[in-house]
Amino acid sequence: MDMDGLIPAPRTAERRAAPPRTLDAHTTLHAATGTEPLATLLRTTIGPATGLPLPTGTTRTPAPNSVLLRINPALAAEHGPEGYRLSTDGTVENVAVLIEGATPAGVHHGTQTLRQLLGPDAFRRAPLAPGRDWHLPGVTIEDGPRFGWRGLMLDVSRHFMPKDGVLRYLDLMAAHKLNVFHFHLTDDQGWRIEIRRYPRLTEVGAWRSRTKYGHRASPLWDEKPHGGYYTQDDIREIVAYAAERHIRVVPEIDIPGHSQAAIAAYPELGNTDVIDTASLSVWDTWGVNPNVLAPTDTTLRFYEGVLEEVLELFPEATSPFVHIGGDECPKEQWQKSDAAQERIRELGLAGENGLQSWIIRHFDSWLGARGRRLIGWDEILEGGLAPGAAVSSWRGYGAGIAAAEAGHDVVMCPEQHVYLDHRQAAGEDEPMPIGYVRTLEDVYRFEPVPPQLGPEAAAHVLGTQANVWTEVMENQARVDYQVFPRLAAFAEVAWSRLPAPAERDYAGFERRMTAHYKRLDALGVDYRPPTGPLPWQRRPGVIGRPIEGSPPNV
Repeated sequence: MDMDGLIPAPRTAERRAAPPRTLDAHTTLHAATGTEPLATLLRTTIGPATGLPLPTGTTRTPAPNSVLLRINPALAAEHGPEGYRLSTDGTVENVAVLIEGATPAGVHHGTQTLRQLLGPDAFRRAPLAPGRDWHLPGVTIEDGPRFGWRGLMLDVSRHFMPKDGVLRYLDLMAAHKLNVFHFHLTDDQGWRIEIRRYPRLTEVGAWRSRTKYGHRASPLWDEKPHGGYYTQDDIREIVAYAAERHIRVVPEIDIPGHSQAAIAAYPELGNTDVIDTASLSVWDTWGVNPNVLAPTDTTLRFYEGVLEEVLELFPEATSPFVHIGGDECPKEQWQKSDAAQERIRELGLAGENGLQSWIIRHFDSWLGARGRRLIGWDEILEGGLAPGAAVSSWRGYGAGIAAAEAGHDVVMCPEQHVYLDHRQAAGEDEPMPIGYVRTLEDVYRFEPVPPQLGPEAAAHVLGTQANVWTEVMENQARVDYQVFPRLAAFAEVAWSRLPAPAERDYAGFERRMTAHYKRLDALGVDYRPPTGPLPWQRRPGVIGRPIEGSPPNV
């Protein structure tokens, strides 16, 4: 029993004087109505590690040595729709373990807490001691999240992550009670989703001839071709896998900037009256790219076709939001383009920012008519925000504050705090160091809701998200190193009702991380050790872009 190491910290956890409960080969699993899929998932999650078969209970009344899953809507009143109660003390039901949730999502979170209570060995893929009994002392935990949006964004465009790696990250998210997977599928460096009506998007756009190694100022190149994409059936599998774990998926199709891979595949999408778009290839380096989409009817119809297939692959129940990017769109080509300038005059727009706003508004209306909501990076505020759009506030708090005060929903993900590509410590040992130092403690003290927001505006903060941009993460081990252990701190910020940043018990969190590192070890996560990178985690001689000092609070 590992109650003192629970991450994220539960709202209440009370030990009770009750005989210890034992899970063994005779323990049965009872799934009340609405929890049957969760019983299956619990077996596949802890069954291999514990060796427990957990057969379905057949008696009307669960036996004292059983695990009982059930829905209890009354829990929502105090703990919200994802709230749960986990009891091993027999005070509610005379069973070994009772997990009840306000909704199936709450039951799922309770099963993740049970897994932590069983100890690090419950995170392995096979039992270390077959036939072992698993003991649980009496405890009652009542819990529920602070935010309804607890997200992780994974960039698979800069460096492709194969499907199995994505599924693994969904499991890691579920283990940390995160519930939104922002899937960054397209960018200048690669198009990663099969679109059947436009096959060149993956035939051409999914592959680049070489890759910059390190920051864009580095002289080093990886001369191997790089690429990959997810077939439509891969996407369906990823979405279904996420849904089983009560994770929503937000697909991102980037427009009008970050689009060179699409233009390389279909040159007519670019500003053909300014540059020779047919000469473009999928970009092999990093930074902000000047080659943006042309603001033409051809472009609009093309991306409507893309999004029609995207909506079919990402059903509304799992993906109510669709992210359209909208960030880092240089306007120089539009300034030089006769076609773009004519469109500005024709529509009476306020310059190039107005032109970008017109594109965003078009897709806001288009998605809204199909029952979805548009979300974009905070540049979509420039030129006027589409009425129903939500904002991913990445450049700091400022855009999120402005959007929330104007009545728009916001996801807080400021780069100064929760961009996990940023380095974790100062010093030469950090591999390919990018950005400001953001330690485990820095992330733990991140506060998603700025204090200057009043209650009405603060209610528009849907939640928070950590973002993982993979320019300098060439494989899964590098992603693990940048993401962990900081994602554990972020998960607690998103889930638990913590005091003000300066008042948070970081020393207590560090103590709980002692147990959590053992869980990560059991899961095979290549995290950054507290003492610094291991020799094989370093990248000596590879240039990064470290920024000294503390990040600005903007």
